[in-house]
Amino acid sequence: MKDAPAAAASIPLPAARRSPGLLADYVALTKPRLNCLVVATSATGYYLGGRGSTDVMAMTQAVAGTALAAGGAAVLNQLYERETDALMRRTRLRPLPDGRVAPADARIFGIALSLAGLLLLAARANWLAAGLALATILVYLIVYTPMKRRTPLSTLVGAVPGALPVLIGWTASHGSVALGGATLFTIVFLWQIPHFMAIAWLYRDDYGKAGFPMLSVIDPQGRRAGRQAVRYAAALVPVSLAPTFAGISGTVYFVSALVLGLALLVLAVRFAATRNDRAARALFLGSITYLPLLWIVMIAGRTV
Repeated sequence: MKDAPAAAASIPLPAARRSPGLLADYVALTKPRLNCLVVATSATGYYLGGRGSTDVMAMTQAVAGTALAAGGAAVLNQLYERETDALMRRTRLRPLPDGRVAPADARIFGIALSLAGLLLLAARANWLAAGLALATILVYLIVYTPMKRRTPLSTLVGAVPGALPVLIGWTASHGSVALGGATLFTIVFLWQIPHFMAIAWLYRDDYGKAGFPMLSVIDPQGRRAGRQAVRYAAALVPVSLAPTFAGISGTVYFVSALVLGLALLVLAVRFAATRNDRAARALFLGSITYLPLLWIVMIAGRTV
């Protein structure tokens, strides 16, 4: 028979409790899945905003600066929310609430990433792109993050920094916001609301435990969340067609965007009508499929 220490050492830790390693913990603090979206949207904005052929190195630097700034903001957001994260099942094993990274170390890491991103954008892109990145960080941390504990309107405010990466990419190559950049920003802004409503419904119990007044928490029947999803999905349909009129993309894009927008609207209507997890999951999956497909057809049909 094994002695107690040896026996204990031979018992594997539960999968959820195994530490993934210090490097993986620091990567997790940057919300890498969310940052993949930042990379994709900022790269799309850069490509569509450029005049003539694309300078791949310049685009890489602009996208890297945007990703660093977004990653730093994500770290500082998790630092602020570590106590509420500890109350929610889906976030309680993040590095900060689980105690694998010290708050002081996370603060230094988050500030360093943010500054590195801003400096890279200022040095290798332009001051407008750097200014928009700074606005992203400030709105995300100073306005949106505290609002999450007070009002469901935080979702709309949070959609602003969520939509700014595509505009950062656009201005980095175009030099100004222009109609095209404003159109791309509005598409991402509107898209986020049905996407967030689906998430809010699926994790409504977690948000309730943490005291976040999401629409799915203050209205457990889901009527308000459903209406919001439908309103913004409906508004997205005509706005998503605007790149054709702004001269960014052509007729094939117009038809594709119309089909994609109507499909997302159908999923939002179904969620609003049934208000169940299956419909919310379908809306969530539809939303994360919609945006990459929209970018692909927009890039493929680029006219400028």
